[in-house]
Amino acid sequence: MKTNTLRLYQTLHTWVGLMAGWALFIAFFAGAITVFHHEIHVWQNPARLEGHHAAEVEVNGPAVDAFVQKLIAVQPDAAAGVYVGLPSKEEPDFNAYWMDKKGEWHHMSGARLDGDAAAQRNTSIDAVAGELSAFLNSLHYALGLGTNGMYFMGVISVLYGLALVSGVLLHLPRLKKDLFAVRPGRNLKRFWMDAHNVIGLFSLPFHMVFAVTGALFCLSLVLVMVFNVLTFDGKLMEVIPRVTGATPEVVSANRPVPTMTSAELLRIAREHGGEHFTPEAIRFQRYGDANAVAEVRGDSARALGNGGSVGIHAAAGEPNAGQLIANQTPGARDGNHALYSALYALHFGTFGDLAVRFVYLLAGLAGAFLFYSGNLLWIESRRKTRQADQPRVHRLLAQATVGVCIGCCIGVALCFPAALLWPERAVSYVYWPVFAAAIAWALIRPPVRAAIELLYVAALASLTVPLSNAILTGDHLFAAALGGRWAVAGFDIGAIALAVGYVALARATQRRSRNGPAESVWAPPQAGKAALSSSPSPQGRGEQTVG
Repeated sequence: MKTNTLRLYQTLHTWVGLMAGWALFIAFFAGAITVFHHEIHVWQNPARLEGHHAAEVEVNGPAVDAFVQKLIAVQPDAAAGVYVGLPSKEEPDFNAYWMDKKGEWHHMSGARLDGDAAAQRNTSIDAVAGELSAFLNSLHYALGLGTNGMYFMGVISVLYGLALVSGVLLHLPRLKKDLFAVRPGRNLKRFWMDAHNVIGLFSLPFHMVFAVTGALFCLSLVLVMVFNVLTFDGKLMEVIPRVTGATPEVVSANRPVPTMTSAELLRIAREHGGEHFTPEAIRFQRYGDANAVAEVRGDSARALGNGGSVGIHAAAGEPNAGQLIANQTPGARDGNHALYSALYALHFGTFGDLAVRFVYLLAGLAGAFLFYSGNLLWIESRRKTRQADQPRVHRLLAQATVGVCIGCCIGVALCFPAALLWPERAVSYVYWPVFAAAIAWALIRPPVRAAIELLYVAALASLTVPLSNAILTGDHLFAAALGGRWAVAGFDIGAIALAVGYVALARATQRRSRNGPAESVWAPPQAGKAALSSSPSPQGRGEQTVG
């Protein structure tokens, strides 16, 4: 490959990585934790504050009917279309979601529905959006910034794909020579460059999956709107429900007819979904009407596209009662649903057991490391030797990288104790002030000092996870492990491991500040100037970068 072409790919890879690096660090760090989405619900379960532990919940058909009928009696708009989440070990209460005629979403839990009139009128989704798992997921796909953040991350995913392609083309000529070349020693810059390249290469399949699926998920509405106008003559919107679900949108017949029992609907769904199909939710449309339909959604073990659904005509006594509308479970669904489910499963790692999700966890953390190390390597490679005053833009980039990346780690860690103290709202109230404070601190401190200080703060913040768990619930690491509650113990172990990693990184950064090139933005300012004024040559000092 020509030198000019390689230089072009290097420039593209570098600048796209820099522009997207901060957002992708947050997305990957939060996404790595979000892989254990259901386990987060177990960890945050308010019942643990009272000494109770999550237990297996058996879905009871009559209980589902009682919940839906009471919900519609209190909130009649829900009869048009309501999504009912079935109780489970992770979420032991009923949860219903529906959209009103104005397009606004509403939520009702079993606890609210069993409460007084004021509780039954409260259909705010704040409690759901404020949950730890929901907030981390929002941080993953939208940086916690809502719809605009989701579109922004879609653009970032496209840039991310460009960086991956340019990076592969850049390193392809020396792939065989440098594949396993991780060279430790005094030249830490070369060591971290080797580590960056090797980790990036071996995690490339994951990164390609994340880039493609991330762009599709975040920009799906934009793509649908564009194709709706350019290709489908304005008719695409009415097709979308059939592509993503097992039931079309139906209109009311304005003829009251009882809806089939949930026990019968679940039986039919299990019969057609197969032995590995586990119902998790039912979406009712036109409940109590002659045109009522139900879509039983669930998970199928041992399938790549594990999510699926069964659509059923649900008006009791009608000629089509109990007949299938569509079976979109593994082995029975059409190509559109198979592709959609596979993309979702590949992005979130839901198609496998615990071992697969651990691989996704490591891939997510490795990805976060790539974006952090990539920015630092770029800064270090452009320092001017034997010059005490480096370009201010390099210093600002170093400070921002430290503040954004380590600030995200601190904020996420402190969200865990906040979720126990005030489950519905505290996570967002904690994360953003902590994140902003970390960035502010990094901008007023020399980069190396800010990095060291914030890394030690990140270690302390991580330790608040097992400490708050032990103090507030009594379900400490050893009690949870001995009791077989690994969904709880796993987070404590992971937080301790991260704390150890932050301390190790802080100590490596301290060594770098003492032994690295004096002209680097990572050198202590006064010490760097003194060293340069007293020594005309940096010979004998290894080229190093922040560890």
